[in-house]
Amino acid sequence: MEWRVELSSSAEKFLAKNHIPREEIFDLVARAVRYFSGEDININIGKLSGAWEGFYRIRKGKLRIIVGFDFHSAFARVEVVDWRGSAYK
Repeated sequence: MEWRVELSSSAEKFLAKNHIPREEIFDLVARAVRYFSGEDININIGKLSGAWEGFYRIRKGKLRIIVGFDFHSAFARVEVVDWRGSAYK
């Protein structure tokens, strides 16, 4: 099944400002989907709670990616891409 991945405008701005290629984020989201499918993938992912209930956090070094997955329609929306201290604000 082909997944659609969408970036929020704030995520797009962060990537452009920090010269991070979009493909790097898309690759991490694809790895997360493979992880949820049952593959043995090395990815640091966690379910969020509180204000971010229903979202997942992907951690890569000091970078944090907050993404929501809709498994029924094969859609992922990246809400936040930011550095460790600022991602959850």
